[in-house]
Amino acid sequence: MVHGCPWCYIGKARFEKGLEAFAHRDEIEVVHRSFELDPNRAGHDTAPVVDMLAKKYGRTREEARAMEEHVASAARSEGLEYRTEGRDHGNTFGIHRLLHLARARGLQDELLTLAYRANFAEERSVFDPEVLVALAAEAGLDDQEVRRVLADEAAYAHDVRADEREAAELGVTGVPFFVFDRRYGVSGGQPAELFTQALEQAWQGRAVTPLGGAAACDADGACEVPAATTESTIH
Repeated sequence: MVHGCPWCYIGKARFEKGLEAFAHRDEIEVVHRSFELDPNRAGHDTAPVVDMLAKKYGRTREEARAMEEHVASAARSEGLEYRTEGRDHGNTFGIHRLLHLARARGLQDELLTLAYRANFAEERSVFDPEVLVALAAEAGLDDQEVRRVLADEAAYAHDVRADEREAAELGVTGVPFFVFDRRYGVSGGQPAELFTQALEQAWQGRAVTPLGGAAACDADGACEVPAATTESTIH
């Protein structure tokens, strides 16, 4: 679960479509794990996404906006809203900690869905603690408990770090990355039908072939913006 990664936002939607087409979907448990983008960034250091893209890739602001428009097109093709201006980029450690609280309360997917929507589709910064409190309350969490977790940087920190260690042990260097039955992996925001195929293979006990050619974000926060045909390429 990475909130600054647009391909995670898109990949989650595609995975859910693939899961919906899977015959045994009601017997599947989905768990979201932590993976930070730009983990060395100071907690309160935020910057506009367009500025970050221009600096990271050595592009002009116009070129960075075009990159965002390309991602927006992919998102909208999945029925997702996506705004290309006014979004922030920053450290997501606090959000990940809060998502572990939500998992403990059985509300992780609800909060993750709301956080993605706020970050990518709405004029709400997930790097604002008050926005996070409001989102968590909307997901069904107790707002006072949420405030206590956000105020205590040690709260659920071990859970976030444990997820990140597990990702490193699995060799995960970019997201989205999907692990099936703790044995098979699929990387990138693949088309929905490929997720259905992966679920079927994992259910039958056969290895899922790692699928390349789909866009992803790496640990430094760099998010690929592939050519329009790359999304449908299967290796």
